Amino acid sequence: MCCCCDHMLIVPRHRSSLSTMSALVEPGDVHTIAPEMPAIFDGMKLAAVATVLYFLVRCLNLKSPTAPPDITYRDTPLNRYLLKSCPILIKEYEPPLLWGKSGHLQTALYGKMGRVSSPNPCGVRKYLLMQDGATATFDLFESLGDHRTGDDITMVICPGIGNHSEKHYIRTFVNHSQRQGYRCAVLNHLGSLPNIELTSPRMFTYGCTWEFAAMVGSIKRAFPQTLLIVVGFSLGGNIVCKFLGENRINQERVLCCVSVCQGYSALRAQKTFLQWDQCRRLYNFVMADNMKKIILSHRGSLFGMNSSKMEDADLSRLYTATSLMQIDDNIMRKFHGHDTLKEYYEKESCVHYIHNINVPLLLVNSSDDPLVHQSLLTIPRTLAEKKPNVIFALTLHGGHLGFFEGAVLFPQPLTWMDKVIVGYANAICQWERHRPPCLRTRRGLCPQADGTPSL
Repeated sequence: MCCCCDHMLIVPRHRSSLSTMSALVEPGDVHTIAPEMPAIFDGMKLAAVATVLYFLVRCLNLKSPTAPPDITYRDTPLNRYLLKSCPILIKEYEPPLLWGKSGHLQTALYGKMGRVSSPNPCGVRKYLLMQDGATATFDLFESLGDHRTGDDITMVICPGIGNHSEKHYIRTFVNHSQRQGYRCAVLNHLGSLPNIELTSPRMFTYGCTWEFAAMVGSIKRAFPQTLLIVVGFSLGGNIVCKFLGENRINQERVLCCVSVCQGYSALRAQKTFLQWDQCRRLYNFVMADNMKKIILSHRGSLFGMNSSKMEDADLSRLYTATSLMQIDDNIMRKFHGHDTLKEYYEKESCVHYIHNINVPLLLVNSSDDPLVHQSLLTIPRTLAEKKPNVIFALTLHGGHLGFFEGAVLFPQPLTWMDKVIVGYANAICQWERHRPPCLRTRRGLCPQADGTPSL
């Protein structure tokens, strides 16, 4: 009864409100506004979501396929053996599905995170006094077991720009190499360690091989029976290739060389580093800012000593520099007395020396490396087509020193790069082990790819 009364009371109020609305709003207006406004908003939301998804797919490069590295090489017995014994070079490289196909994310994660887990290998720091008064340092890490061949083998490692043995990617690689039976010696670029003061008005440069040569010489003297695997990352790749090509004596007792993500010619790279393509100009600015911090941390040694070639005007120009080229022109070239930036880049680049290397040489680059322009990759490709001791591996993904592997989201502790270097080194060591004693590298002969000595 109450419910019925309440119902009877509501109906008149409802009807009066409807009549009021009908007096204020035309019937046509009701049908055009009320149902269609939510539909318009829903359409805008769908369009926004579709746009975001489109840019995510494009930016993350999700539609890009996985593929084996593009391998360029001469058909020789050694190269056939290496590709068979190091199958990772010819298998698909599979980066993490959601972000690993973006060269920018691979590069950014390497730069910020270094590696997933950072082991802490135990090493001993060595100090070497150079002729000009500089003090070079390197860290020595003994192997964690015997090498599979039973030989004494040392990896001599040159890190990337401004890097040293305490960087995460170096620690990860060293730990992996130690477990495979390799002793490791890692150069600390002059001025890169924050707790080591410079003892002369000079720091590392793009192609100076003095410190690396001093480290290699020290290893050879300390371990007369050891054989060497030479490894260089990015700028370090330029240094090790230039070192081996400068003098053929430098190739004695060297089993092979591996260079990862270098640019080969600073002069040719100079123009590409000023382009906005692949955000290269932005990377240039960030790297220049990091270089400024390293230089300014040693301003007393670089600008305060009587023998310094730097002036107050150089320091002023350093503060306003926004590119590596400006820093190289105002600061770096003067350490070695180069008159112009062009002269500095010409003489410091390994492109003029790399053809003199006769030991097996593996050159690795990534197609989506935002720092190394595609035009620079004609250098290693042409070299591998002409020289029988060279293999050039170009991956589709990997960024700059990234090469993370993984299923969907989380990368594995070891990268494809770590596995390739050690796998290639293992194959070279096995090849050397089965060669006739008169042709082995331990006798100071630099082997050609066809098995004949070059010295």
